[in-house]
Amino acid sequence: MITEIYNQAVLHSTASWDLEPASLEDRLDWFETKLAGQWPVLVAVEGDEVAGWGSFGTFRDKPGYRHTVEHSVYVRDAHQGRGIGSKLLSALVAEAQRRGFHAMVGGVSADNAGGIAFHERHGFVAVGRFREVGRKFDRWLDLVFLQRLLDEAQATPHDG
Repeated sequence: MITEIYNQAVLHSTASWDLEPASLEDRLDWFETKLAGQWPVLVAVEGDEVAGWGSFGTFRDKPGYRHTVEHSVYVRDAHQGRGIGSKLLSALVAEAQRRGFHAMVGGVSADNAGGIAFHERHGFVAVGRFREVGRKFDRWLDLVFLQRLLDEAQATPHDG
């Protein structure tokens, strides 16, 4: 279930900056918001287990940002390193392109070198670093924004 995967990240990593695990009700509200906004929620399944999920949605609420989306991808620990995250991100990029969005943004904790490298392999470029804008596990965290332009000319081989 996607709630379990998300809560694993909340409790044990800086992939999410939430401090408390999400309840099932919290995630159902989140899912209803995604449905109402017609935002995609993709789920990867291996065997009979949910292995990961990804989504995108509004980058900022102001109308001038309407051509940009922000994404999230989470993969269950036991399924990492198998290409699931790559498939989810590639599918999200393709869906955002299909919908005519111009740019996709992801926020990654600066201490997550693997997450930054993952995005760079998919054509994202680090465009900004915000110093000490978050706090988790009794330490200050920097946030790196990565961006990918979605015009067809910007597509990478990972997009299938």
